[in-house]
Order: sequence, then C-alpha cells, then structure tokens
Amino acid sequence: MIAEDQTVIRKALVALLALEEDIDVVATAADGEQAVSVACAYAPDVILMDAKMPRMDGVAAMRAILQKSPDIRIVMLTTFDTDDLVFEAISAGAHGYLLKDAEESEILAAIRSAARGEPRLSPTIATKILAEFRRVKAPRRPSPAREEEPLTERENEVLRLVSAGKNNRDIAREMGLAEGTVKNHVSTILAKLHLRSRTELAIRALLDR
Repeated sequence: MIAEDQTVIRKALVALLALEEDIDVVATAADGEQAVSVACAYAPDVILMDAKMPRMDGVAAMRAILQKSPDIRIVMLTTFDTDDLVFEAISAGAHGYLLKDAEESEILAAIRSAARGEPRLSPTIATKILAEFRRVKAPRRPSPAREEEPLTERENEVLRLVSAGKNNRDIAREMGLAEGTVKNHVSTILAKLHLRSRTELAIRALLDR
C-alpha cells in the first residue's frame, strides 16, 4: 500500500512497484486519515508512508494503524530528515525510513526488508542515528557539578511519551496540558539530564528501558 499526498509521486511509485513480480500494490491513499481507513480495510503487509500529509501526518497515521494492526510494517518515504521527525517515526514503530531521492533499488529493498520484518534506513538517516547513539552512550566524566537531577513524576511521564515517539501536541492532548507547558517540561528534562536535543532524549529513554 502507498500513502502519498502528491499525485505524481504516488502514481510513479505505483508504476515502479507494478514492475515487480513479488510486490502487489493493493491500495493507495492521498492523506493520513484515508491511509488509516484504507489500511484497516486492506490489511497490507507493508505500507510506504509519506511523513507529511494533509488531515493527519504520516507518523500519527502510523500510530493509528499499528494500534489496530500491529503486524503491518511501515516504511517512511519522505523529503524530511530532521532529527526530531526521524526519531519520532522510528520510536512510533517505523520499519524503515528513506528519503524520496533514494534510488529505486533502495526503495524496493526497503519494502522487501520490511516484509521480512527487517528494518532498513537510508545511509543519511543511519548516520544520524549512529552519531546520536554514540553521543548519548559516550562515557561522561564524573563531576559533582554535572550530576543529573531527579525528574518529577510528571517529567517522567513526559519522558515516557517522548520515547514512544509522540510530539508535543500529542503529549499535551494525552496529559491534558497546554502544548507550551509540555515544551517547557521537555526543556527542563534536557537541562536536568544534561542532554542537548529531543533526539538525544528519545535515545536516552530507549536505552534506559
């Protein structure tokens, strides 16, 4: 299944996959909400999902789909490679993350890998993840002035939701808080744990599980 709001790209992907004997495009969707309903109706093995679509973004659509059908494998195919979006998608359950300038062979390989349950990332994305992983895992020099401050119960809940791949808007909705309040909590958590970005925070939370 292909979920892509740009008609030209969606049709090009359908044409590409139609040439492969072992891949059938069972359905397409032009926005996030349609992707959720179509995925529930057709139960595809793999979905190529654009990250930025109208009505519901790709990550939110992926969460909704996986909540109902956890066996579906989703590969994000997008022009966006910002750190927050990459880790939000992966934390939310993406089996792959490719940029739209990927070679056709790379897209096909990602689909087949996802069908086997194997993750696949574009080299650019893999480099980002490895760099952040090494940064977070790097041994810290002991320093009393740099000791981590304990998190409050609410901050721990925010941290848990960040590690689940949720953005500030989703966290605010789930916790019944203003989005600005959640943003302040994230900033406080970063300061307490001596981390520099939301990406490092997500990796740290995943490593500490």
